[in-house]
Amino acid sequence: MKEFIKVMKALSDPGRVKIMKMLQHRVMCVCEIQAALGIAQSTASKHLKTLEEAGLISSFKKGLWVNYILTDGSASAYAANLVGNLKHWLDYDPEMMALIKTLPGINREKICKK
Repeated sequence: MKEFIKVMKALSDPGRVKIMKMLQHRVMCVCEIQAALGIAQSTASKHLKTLEEAGLISSFKKGLWVNYILTDGSASAYAANLVGNLKHWLDYDPEMMALIKTLPGINREKICKK
């Protein structure tokens, strides 16, 4: 029951759902997620931590960047089911479509000027 509640709580916030949908399209760092959603870095980091603890996303370091990706949900049957289904949900939601359209213009090097 605890694992189920953790996964469900992780997806109970609209910002975290948006992060999941963005990561469906590309690997992103926290500064790119922050820029896409127009939120503070601390808020983005908290969302990412919640999603990672639920087994929905994972991170890896490459050079200066910590990159976030969707998992296959193998940490939990609940996570696997939701990751699989979320790939098809909200694809035609106007707000989500507008957000996804902004992703090609978001570039970590420009954001961080590195």
